Amino acid sequence: MNLSYLKKLAETGESPDRLIALSLLNNTYPLEELIDIAEIPRVRHYRNEVQIHVINNIKNGHCAEDCGYCAQRSSGTEDIAAYSGKTEEEILEEAKDAFQSGAFRYCLVTSGRGPTMQNIHKYASLIRKIKEKFPMEICLSAGIVNNPQMAQILKEAGLNRYNHNLNTSEENYPAISKTHSYSDRLDTLKNLTGAGISICSGIIAGLGETDEGIVDLAFRLKSYEVASIPVNFFLPVPGHIIKAEPVTYERAMRILIVFRMINQNAEIRLAAGREHYFGEKQPDALRVANSLFVSGYLNVKGSDAISTLEMIYGNGYSVDTKNSDLPHELEKLQEKNKDIIHKSSATIKLKTFSDLRPHTQK
Repeated sequence: MNLSYLKKLAETGESPDRLIALSLLNNTYPLEELIDIAEIPRVRHYRNEVQIHVINNIKNGHCAEDCGYCAQRSSGTEDIAAYSGKTEEEILEEAKDAFQSGAFRYCLVTSGRGPTMQNIHKYASLIRKIKEKFPMEICLSAGIVNNPQMAQILKEAGLNRYNHNLNTSEENYPAISKTHSYSDRLDTLKNLTGAGISICSGIIAGLGETDEGIVDLAFRLKSYEVASIPVNFFLPVPGHIIKAEPVTYERAMRILIVFRMINQNAEIRLAAGREHYFGEKQPDALRVANSLFVSGYLNVKGSDAISTLEMIYGNGYSVDTKNSDLPHELEKLQEKNKDIIHKSSATIKLKTFSDLRPHTQK
């Protein structure tokens, strides 16, 4: 295979086969030329736009599952701010903040194995209220959904997307968790797609996966026609039982390229670890990915809205604002032509209680 053939695949929208996909992860081809090629489908489907997503942990910690990459499990770190659930008033106020930060999609995340039927009705009511006030897309991440009726209730409430990451390959999963199976995760994707809900599902790179496992996961997501693929890079914090695999900038870029080339029309999102592993080279990653999280991840701090927007606009990209209304001070950034790149610290910091529940007075 030569690069001209790979470029042809990018131009025609065809995915590479497994053998070619594996070659993208090693040093067979120069990284810069692969970025040029992966940029072709990114521009075709998303032009120069970047979608902004905001995560809201509506329940944090107190999880009985044993996922080794997660600090929220019951035997995880005591450093996280655990709480059983935010009030509806808090969630709506934080939805307003997300909307005014230019969020295209608002992601509600709750810890635990999966929702009860009572939880599902609560989430459905909350989704309706948010969408009445703020015209954003809503994504829910609430764990394993083993009942198709639950998925149907969420669909009728107006849920746009459900997040349930596969995280790693099937063969690697027993090393990640023993309290639930890979089949539980696959069944969740089936139930949600069966109800007509768009799926967000991706990877946490650095969990001991092989190159073959990365490629297998990319093709598995393609088989489900997953609309959104968050590409996370493992951030080790106290409480994790998995030892982090070294992820270099080049390795991270090649992983992004694999997911873009196999899932050419999917939203490829720079998720956890973008500040830590890409740093000043985040604009390189936006040549392949077309969305990102702002204001941090589940329990780890990230860059704030202003510095992220400066990085986006300062490098020739624009924010997808068709479903949001940026405040005036943020709109001004569109008029600036500054080459500002957010210089992120490599220090991993956990979110504090005030980060997670900004509208609660202690």
